[in-house]
Amino acid sequence: MDWLQSLLGSETAPAATAFVLGLLTALSPCQLAANIVAVAFIGGSIDDRKAIFSRGGLYAFGRVAAYTVLGAVAIAILREGASMFGIQKFLSVYGGKAVGPALLLVGAFLLFGHRLGLPSFGYKGSGERIAKQGGWGAFGLGVLFAMTFCPTSGVLYFGMLMPLSAAVAGGWMLPVVFAVATSLPVLVVAWVLAFCSHRIGQVYGRMQTLQRWLNTVVGVVFCVVGIYYCVVFFV
Repeated sequence: MDWLQSLLGSETAPAATAFVLGLLTALSPCQLAANIVAVAFIGGSIDDRKAIFSRGGLYAFGRVAAYTVLGAVAIAILREGASMFGIQKFLSVYGGKAVGPALLLVGAFLLFGHRLGLPSFGYKGSGERIAKQGGWGAFGLGVLFAMTFCPTSGVLYFGMLMPLSAAVAGGWMLPVVFAVATSLPVLVVAWVLAFCSHRIGQVYGRMQTLQRWLNTVVGVVFCVVGIYYCVVFFV
């Protein structure tokens, strides 16, 4: 904490400070659970590396868009001398409560959607379709998880990053750096897993079997993390 305070007090390295705060946020307990979902979703299409890179980029862009818009509002409020407590409280309470049920619904649909006999509207409810066409789903996950503030991530973003952003010239760029840092661990792990899985599938000649297995894993991960968020925010 002393090191963080000294870093925040440095006027020569605001971008480095924002990057470090983003990495710390990515490793906070609630965000760590969200990152597990993001890794499973982004790395779910092991037979298409281009899809993995595009979904990873859209996931990062979703976080950048959410944090940048929120940051612009928060910086304007701070520079007017007002408090951000209301925004922080609203997002901490309602943002977290929305994530658990949403993940549970998506996870259940991934696992059992093809058995429900619902109107397909061009979609058969199989995890394989999401694995191949889940780019904008990755963007939505980025926005959703960016808006999920637990006590730790709330302090890092609202208590440390926003005051720094409001105090320096060009401070609106700091939430962008912060967002990229929060996405970085997810992108690295997903890409490594995807390349490893791709090699395993090639060696054993069972890429389609491995893909179907991973699709089931994605659905299970969504459900488990959804239950975790429901316990954290409702129990």
